[in-house]
Amino acid sequence: MGKKKKKKVQRSEAPSEAPSKSGESSGRLVWNHSTHLEGLIPILEELTTYEGVSTITPGVIGRVKSHMPHMKLKVSVPIRGGFKLIARQGKTVQEVFIVTSLSKTALEEAIASILCS
Repeated sequence: MGKKKKKKVQRSEAPSEAPSKSGESSGRLVWNHSTHLEGLIPILEELTTYEGVSTITPGVIGRVKSHMPHMKLKVSVPIRGGFKLIARQGKTVQEVFIVTSLSKTALEEAIASILCS
């Protein structure tokens, strides 16, 4: 059987504690699924440019009953070394795992600034 190639973007830069945006990417985005919510990947790529974000891994996709017309990212629960996010759009939901040194509020601010731009 042939192996599926995993795409990943990896760039290195020393992370700091502030949620400031750097010129180059300080984190990496792991491509482990063939499908993602529409519009999620550009948001996650933008999030990798924030200092303190080291790894972003999109997870399981599921269906929900209620409808969310626009993309929404919510910081859900802390995990070892970071946070789990819930991405919602339409009737679809996707887990996203972020390994970061940022606090929950700093991560929420970074996500809000990306979604508002």
